[in-house]
Amino acid sequence: MNRRQFLPLVAALPALAPTMNAADSKPKDTPKAATEKVVMGGGCFWCTEAVMQRVNGVKKVVSGYSGGHVVNPTYEQICTKTTGHAEVIQMEFDPKAVSLATLFEVFFAAHDPTTLNRQGADTGPQYRSCIFYANDAQKTAAEAAKKKAQPGWKDPIVTEIAALKNFYAAEDYHQNYFNLNFNRNGYCSIVIAPKLRKLIKEGKIREN
Repeated sequence: MNRRQFLPLVAALPALAPTMNAADSKPKDTPKAATEKVVMGGGCFWCTEAVMQRVNGVKKVVSGYSGGHVVNPTYEQICTKTTGHAEVIQMEFDPKAVSLATLFEVFFAAHDPTTLNRQGADTGPQYRSCIFYANDAQKTAAEAAKKKAQPGWKDPIVTEIAALKNFYAAEDYHQNYFNLNFNRNGYCSIVIAPKLRKLIKEGKIREN
């Protein structure tokens, strides 16, 4: 079942629920903990976003586009498969609360990294498995995680690991998508919800 079949039904609807991954509020006189950002894509960003929002230590997740040559692309342009961009998420996380190794472990468990330019019924280069690193530490951690994940898959992992060149936030209606549309979009209930339940059962993510 292709995600685009569900999009027209919900793109213009108002939000029904508050975000479920907002950073904990702190007193004004308490300095915020230093955070880092990392960009990755595992197919539809609705799904990747919903998964990583439920990882302890992740403070914010933004769905967007990265890896291509078009400046400020739109979703319609992405769907033409000619921009070079992938659907990705940019995660802001507290490295004191969660390691890169853990984040990448969840990432590789949350999608099939052996299918080139495809996740399930979603096909095209925009759905490729990818990690765009911002520094050497992220590159090293991504490569180590890829190697560690390989024995769990029969076919070779094809996840692209490349330096981050750009990140463009997606349109507002793509943000926090599962949390706002889980009860009114079939893609959320048929594709995303079962994946979340599986990862929760495995202890890789929390319920909300």
